[in-house]
This record gives sequence, structure tokens and C-alpha cells, in this order.
Amino acid sequence: MTTSTLLAQALVNGLIIGLLYLLMAVGFTLVFGVMRIVNFAHGEFYMLGAFAAYILVSQYELPFIAAVALAFVIAVGAGWVVEELVLKPFRHDELNGMIATIGLAMMLQAGALMLYGPDSQFMPAVADGVIALGGVTLPMSRLYVVAFSLAVLLALYLFLGHTRTGRALRAVVQDTEIAAAQGIRTRVMYPLGFGIGVGLAAVAGALMAPLFSVSPFIGATPLLKAFVVVILGGLGSIPGAALASLLLGLAESVTSTFMSNSIAEILIFVLVMAMLIVRPTGLFGRSEA
Repeated sequence: MTTSTLLAQALVNGLIIGLLYLLMAVGFTLVFGVMRIVNFAHGEFYMLGAFAAYILVSQYELPFIAAVALAFVIAVGAGWVVEELVLKPFRHDELNGMIATIGLAMMLQAGALMLYGPDSQFMPAVADGVIALGGVTLPMSRLYVVAFSLAVLLALYLFLGHTRTGRALRAVVQDTEIAAAQGIRTRVMYPLGFGIGVGLAAVAGALMAPLFSVSPFIGATPLLKAFVVVILGGLGSIPGAALASLLLGLAESVTSTFMSNSIAEILIFVLVMAMLIVRPTGLFGRSEA
């Protein structure tokens, strides 16, 4: 395989990885934008989405697209309940809210461990075969990931930009006090924003379930990557999360292809440290001053 073909393959793989990081990061930054809470349980909702897809496809034999949709609906409902029952007292209380989400993450992981044990589960492949374009190969299963990721992101864009509820949610992300003064019911936007945020994490987990194994411990790495993305893009900035996700996916894929996975991991944290030094608010973040 020539260097140019290898580079093209790495770029394609990076775009796919970036789309999945984007689903995680947009949900993560949406929760922070609405509630000003760093959600350390975000990775566990990714894990719940993966388990939901695994159970719905493997045990109930539902079509994969229906399983992904149901995983989103289940996660949104669970997120709404969790926000109302657990996180409501900690809205805009960053430290205590962060501690509450750490406890929530431990509870969700322990619950999954008791129900399914520590062993990895494997979901049937949703598609077979590959597509070859100019030396670049793309498995059909990854094409499903691309198609569903783009569909979810398009639906989110239309919801946030072209519906009354979506615009209200964006207003709360921009400035909660002004949004409330304009008559927006923030008490509804808080659980809705949290539910949609963790729902996007669940979709990412559901889409990854056929490609990798499913276990109670799979949420840690996606959470870390989402954290990196929102630091690079700017806490609370959805456009920043979008750009940073794609840049991170491309940088990680190209570096791991031509060097090694270890160097790719080092590069990620070098980028984070450089961003924190040069521009602490991230690419599109706004100063709290």
C-alpha cells in the first residue's frame, strides 16, 4: 500500500472516529451548557446505549436502526428522570454537581456489572462486506455508523435551529438568566437538555456496539475523549465541539497509522495542554469574566 493510499485510509478512518467523538462531545457540551455541570456519568450512558442495542438486537431481534432509536428514547427518558431526582439541586453548582455525577457513574457501572457480569458481550454484525474506492477500503458496518451518525446530527441541527423548543434550549445554553427573563421555562429545559445530551451518548454507544465488545467498563475511554474535545472546542460551544471532534479524530488516526497508538495518545494530551496555555477557553469558548 502506497503512502498516499495509506494516508487516504487514515483520513477516512479519522472522519469516522471523529463523527463518533462528535456525538459524545455534543451531548457532553450540551449538558454543560444548560446546567453548568461536568457530567462524569456521560460514559456510563454510552455504555447503557451499547447494552440497549445489544439486548434489543440479540434477544428481541429488532432491526438495528430501531434498536438505535429505542436506545436514544430510553436514554432521554432515563436522563430526564435522573436530572429531576438526582441533579436538580445541583444546577449551576459545578463542584457538587460533578461529585453527584461521579456517584451516578459508579452506580450505573455497578448496576450493569451485577446484571451482566464483567465479561464482554458481542453483538451480531449489522452488515457484511466492504466497499473499495481507489485503494481505500470501508467495511459496510462502518458505513452504517457514518450514515446513522450523520442522520442523528442532522436531526439535532434541525431540532436546535428550526423548532421553538430547540431555539429555547439554545437560548438557555447562551444565557440562562436572559432566557428566563424572556419567558422560557428553564425548569423544563434543564431535564430536556440533560436527556438529549445523554441520549446522544447512548446513540454513540449503540452505533459502536456491533464494531466492538460491550461490557460495563466501556464508557471510560469515550468519556475521556469527549472531555478532550470540549476542552479543545470550548466548554458549552457546540460548533467548537464539532470542529474539535473532527480534528481529534483525524490527528489520532493519522498519527496511529504512521507512528503508533502510544504516540497518538501523547499527541492528544500535548494538544490539550497547548490549548490550555494558549487559549484556555478553547477554539470557540467564551470567557466567564
